[in-house]
Parts: sequence; C-alpha cells; structure tokens
Amino acid sequence: MGRIAAIILMLTIAAVAPARAADGGEAQRWAREAAAVTIVRDDWGIAHVTGRTDADAVFGAIYAQAEDDFNRVERNYLFALGREAEADGEGLVFKDLRMKLFVDPDDLRARYAASPDWLKALMNAWADGLNYYLATHPDVKPKVIKRFEPWMALSFTEGSIGGDIEQISVPKLEAFYSGHEVALNEEQTGARFVEPTGSNGVAIAPANTKDGHALLLINPHTSFFFRSELQMTSGEGLNAYGASTWGQFFIYQGFNAHAGWMHTSSGVDVIDEFAETIVKKDGKLFYKYGDDLRPVAVKTIVVPYRTADGAMAKKTFTVYRTHHGPIVREEGGKWVATALMFKPIEALEQSYLRTKASDLASYMKVAELKANSSNNTLFADSKGEIAYLHPQFIPRRDDRFDYRYPVDGSDPATDWQGLHDLDTVPHVISPPNGYVVNTNDWPYSAAGPYSPKKADFPRYMDTFGENPRGVHAALLLKDRKDFTLDGLVAAAFDSYLPTFARLIPTLSAAYDALPASDPRKAELAEPVALLKGWDDRWGLESTATSLAVFWGENLWAKAGPAAKAEKSSPWHYMAERLTPEDRIAALAAAVDRLKTDFGDWRVPWGEINRYQRNDASIVQTFDDKKPSLAVPFASAQWGSLASFGARRYPGTKRYYGTSGNSFVAVVEFGDKVRARAVTAGGESGDPSSPHFGDEAQRYADGNLRPVYFYPEDLKGHIERSYHPGG
Repeated sequence: MGRIAAIILMLTIAAVAPARAADGGEAQRWAREAAAVTIVRDDWGIAHVTGRTDADAVFGAIYAQAEDDFNRVERNYLFALGREAEADGEGLVFKDLRMKLFVDPDDLRARYAASPDWLKALMNAWADGLNYYLATHPDVKPKVIKRFEPWMALSFTEGSIGGDIEQISVPKLEAFYSGHEVALNEEQTGARFVEPTGSNGVAIAPANTKDGHALLLINPHTSFFFRSELQMTSGEGLNAYGASTWGQFFIYQGFNAHAGWMHTSSGVDVIDEFAETIVKKDGKLFYKYGDDLRPVAVKTIVVPYRTADGAMAKKTFTVYRTHHGPIVREEGGKWVATALMFKPIEALEQSYLRTKASDLASYMKVAELKANSSNNTLFADSKGEIAYLHPQFIPRRDDRFDYRYPVDGSDPATDWQGLHDLDTVPHVISPPNGYVVNTNDWPYSAAGPYSPKKADFPRYMDTFGENPRGVHAALLLKDRKDFTLDGLVAAAFDSYLPTFARLIPTLSAAYDALPASDPRKAELAEPVALLKGWDDRWGLESTATSLAVFWGENLWAKAGPAAKAEKSSPWHYMAERLTPEDRIAALAAAVDRLKTDFGDWRVPWGEINRYQRNDASIVQTFDDKKPSLAVPFASAQWGSLASFGARRYPGTKRYYGTSGNSFVAVVEFGDKVRARAVTAGGESGDPSSPHFGDEAQRYADGNLRPVYFYPEDLKGHIERSYHPGG
C-alpha cells in the first residue's frame, strides 16, 4: 500500500466510521500497520499472512479471521468476558455470572499494563486489527463489542473449546445465587451422550515410517466451525500453520517448518472443589480454616442483559469467595468454592511462544511457564523427536484425599501446595515403540509398553481412564513400521467400532437366553442376526451401523446417569452392569424407532447420518427437507477415531452433526515439511462465499487436500493477494 493510498484509506475510515476511529492519529497507525501486512488467499480461501514483525502478523491474522467470521470472533469474547446475556438475553445471565466470578476487566487492565513489552505489542496489534476491520466494514454490526481493547486478549488465552470453567455447573450456580432449584437436562445427568470436545493426536517416530521422517496427526474434536485455518509468517522468525481458535492470535494446533504440536483434552485434575464450613458471627460471614475463622470475601457483581424488547437491564448479585476461590454452589449444607488456574499473562505467552519452537528442547523451555492446565500435547519435529506431554499446570496435593469430590476446605492439608515440576508428571519422550498417542484417555497407554505407569503417579494425574478410541488407536499403531502420510490418513479414518465389538456378544448371550415363549425371540431374530454377522465397521451402506447406534444410545440412556453418579466408565457400565433384559429392551426400542422414523429397521447409515449447514448461525436449525451430505463415520462414543457427533433435532428424523472431526491434518517432517488437511465445511462463515462449503464433501470422504506451506506451494493456487483494508 503506497503513501497516497494509505492517506485516502485513513480519510475514508474517519468519514465512514467516526465512532470506531477515535482520532486521525489512530487511523494513521492502523493504515501503517495494514501497509506492513500482506494476506494471500489460496484457492480454498485460507489466509497466508505475512508481516515484517510478529505484531504485523498478528494484526493481519486477526483481520483475516474477522473477514471470514467476525460473528464467531466476537462471540468467543462475549463468552470469555461474561457478556453473552448482553447479546442474547436473560437466559444467559448465570452463565455470564460464572465467568465474572473469575474475570474482572479492571484486573485484566492491570495485568495488561504489567505485561512484557513484546506481549503488549502483540495485544495492541490484535486490538488494532479488529478495530481496523470494523472501521473498514461499516456494514458489520457487532452485537456488543463495538471497540476492542488490548487487555481483552487476556480473557481468552488458551485455545481449547470451553476451557476449565465449563466444569462449573451453571444450574447449580443459579440455584445457589437465585435461591431456587434448577432442573438438570439429559446431558447434565448423563442420560444423553455428549460428544467429547477432545481430540486424537498421534506422533510417529522415523523408525516407524516408510521414508524415515517423523509424522504427526492433528485431529481436534470440537464443535464445527470453531477454528480458522491460517498461516502466520513474519520477519522475526514466525512461520506457523494450522488451526487458530476464532479471535485468538496464535496457531493453537499446527506446525512450523521444524516442529508440530497437537493438543488433546486432558483428564488431569486441575479444578478442585472445597466444601467450606460457613459461620455467621456478629452479622458477618466467616469460614473455618484449621483452628481459625476467616472472613468470607463479599463482592457485588452486576450482569447486564438484553430484554425481549431490545432494551438493556441488569441483575445485581452479592457473591462470595474464600482463599480457595469463588463460591459456586451448595452441597450438604456446605458452600462449595472452586479453585482453577488463572494465569492469563503466562497462558498467553505460552500459547504464542510455543508456535516458534523449533525442536523439543525449545518447546519444553516454553512449557516451563506452567500455564497450560487442560491440554495434553503430542509433539513431533524434524530431528525425529516425538513426545507425549501432560499439562504443565498441575497443583501438588495430598493424595490421601479424593479430589474428584469436594474436599474439606477447613482442613489445611487439602490445600494446593505449589505446582508439580515438569519431570514429576507423566511424559513420554521418543519411546522405543516408535509412537505416542492420546485420545482424551489416560496417559498410561500413550506409548504401549513404554507408557508411564499409573502406580508411579498421584491419582489426580488422571480422571478419564481408558476409552474405546484409545483401544482402537493401539490396534492400528502397534508393531507397524511403514507409515506414510496416506497411511496415517487411513488410520485416522479407520472404520472399526470397538464399543460394539465388546457389546454385541452381551446382546447375543441375552438373546440366546430368552425363552422360546417370549415373543421377542421371533421379533428380534433378524436384527440380532444382522448384528452378530456384522464386522463392527461403519459405512454409508451399512444397515447394521444404524441398528447398532440406535441400540447403543438406548443402552447409554440407561447406563449413563448411574455411571456418572459413580464417576465410573459408562462403557464399562454398559458392558458389565446392565442386565440381559436391559439389552433386549434397548434393541426392541431401537427397531421400533427405526420403523417409526424410516419405515423399516434396515436403514443405510448414510441415510441417517448427515452434514448440513444452512446459514451463518452459530446454532444451526436443521431440516430434513433441505440438502445435506451423507457422512459415513460415527460418534467417538462407539470408538470411532473419525468422530461425527450427530443426533436428532426438533422436527428431524435424520441425525445432523455439530461436533467431532472439525480439522484434520497430517504432517511429515523431512528436509521440508509436507502436510495435508481438511476442515469441516469450509473456511468462510459467509453463505455467499464459495468457501462456505467447498470442503464439505472432502470432509465427509476423508479426502485431505495439500497444504500450501511454502511460497512455491502457493504458485498457481492464489485467489487473491492484498493488504488489510484493500
């Protein structure tokens, strides 16, 4: 962008959006920043952003994200700042209150002021990029945030979906602060399966690959369209490609020219509840701590919300906290406080700096910030190093106490005792078996026989245990020495469903035990025969997959709440604790449901399991009458590595996916990095864009496209090259 063009653009900004451009000096700064950035859109609409400095790359990356889906960018900050009710009404007041118990704008402003200069420069560029986008797009109407401030970046520092705070129950919080009981829905009781917002990650050492290069599978399972795919490059050594959560200025899951990182949700316990004994004395509140009474901290929080007629109103809450954390509910006459990680500066530093790591040593140096609480990491690099890394923020605790439940807050022995050193948590570095894997299961099967041993670690290092995807992955990885990029893709989409391989024999036994006089013996003969003869693999034409899924969901509805109450594995509960009658009744109900909805119990899976995106809404309204695509892979619930979390919705008989495989990439670290990838739907959130759904069929087929990582890769694949604002 030349000087004259920059001046014209500056004047245009001031003319069309005076409320968004504070003064001419700010507009000049934005124009200078834009001139230092080039955005190249490839033929899939993916932005390759280049700047002279890291701050320039941040400015361009967040501008490109806003171009693709500003709604999702803003939405993530409404969530992170506790401001969703300002957009969507009173029903979200208590969700906002939950966030405001931890996130205080005044505190974040102070932390921003205290941030290191390099990080402050990135936050400044982030805010400038978003404000510049709004200034140059006056047709875009933010729902709430009309101006972004640099400190806001500290509210959303870790790219996982949801985050630690999601473990705090909003209904129970509402019951405490409103004084009335709130009913739990089927998801909250465990009666209906919730697709894991987790992921699959695999790193394979050169010894197990055909070409002698390390490989990495990046396979996050989130709600669809949760991240942008982009590349960020600068003259200061940044060159990262991958998935970036909308609104964040770092590549969350991806790779650079020498190293790659994949995060999976961890079962480590880093969020604890403390049952506080409350004492009222002289009109004040205290809580017992050892032999002392400590005053309960009391604070007023105001939560604004939008009324049905579009006006603004507010609710005011008196909230409480102890040194353990804010009070979030009541149980058994005790007030329950929640402790979790809150290190926004260090978390943002760690999230950004690891994208510039060139090998395992430099990655581990960044990890010493100890501000990653929820993510396991699968790592590979061009040196041939691979690793499974447990989260780095792990409080030390007395293992006599079971921290899965609220512990006695009056006993000082239950308090956190600093953080674990990195060498005291379950890690695996370049094991002899030649692979590491995690599927949101425990770390104790990360590397086959070379995995960490459960007995060597406190029990709070894992709360997940095993899962069917982990069993599936181990079968595919064990003893294999010929992996290629194509072979890793094939493994990622392997169709085996180990949950049903375990469950169907229990159904067979239950059916065989039915007396001949039971009418279900004849009625279910063909359905049972179909399942017994099935190879336990999903497929578009498979009628057994449809029957098995409907049957399995009925079993889950029976087993889920009991397993959740016991904090035990629902998969084990279904296989070992349900009765033969439960299994027969669940199958009869599945057959009836298929007949009712589809006219026959023999329905190809592809007729039921569908991908549909009708508009730009974050929450889609699905319609059986509108076009959709058949998807062959199934829910992670059944051990499918390629996860597609689908179910019925109001007015539908078909199942529509909203989560699971959202971004899939395979990466090879040779002399030059090679990669292939696919994202759910497409890069753009605009239905009028050709990139709104141009990857949908590839996604359903598991047909990954080449990644254009180097400038020479982009030749012949450039759709547009421009400066922000141009």
